[in-house]
Amino acid sequence: MARIITTQLCTVFLVAIFVLAISVQGDQSQLCEPSSIQIGQTNTGKKARTLDTVFQVTVTNGCRCAVRAVLLRADGFASSVAVDPRLFRRASAAAGAYLVGDGQQIASGKSVSFQYTWDHYFKMTLASVKVVAC
Repeated sequence: MARIITTQLCTVFLVAIFVLAISVQGDQSQLCEPSSIQIGQTNTGKKARTLDTVFQVTVTNGCRCAVRAVLLRADGFASSVAVDPRLFRRASAAAGAYLVGDGQQIASGKSVSFQYTWDHYFKMTLASVKVVAC
């Protein structure tokens, strides 16, 4: 009888630890707020052959987890000099949304940068991001 009670207590204890571990880990998407993806944009001070200004955009993953499929909203975006499509390109399904870094994983603390050229900067904001691994 004591052995059955001990076995049941061990089972209850293991289930409690498992539930606690799941609740502490939680949903990975809750670990990264949209504000953890920083979008910095600077005027490089350079002019392209078109005499348009060169802007550098740096998208930094400030989340403690790796992310992928980073989409930026950049309404009306244009560049007089081609942007490397592996770094920044229009997303096929979403108007005004652009895929960063070919949709590949960006590790915590790492960045993807690209340049574009136009007579003014374009406001860029985070449209969506997927958390991959912590």
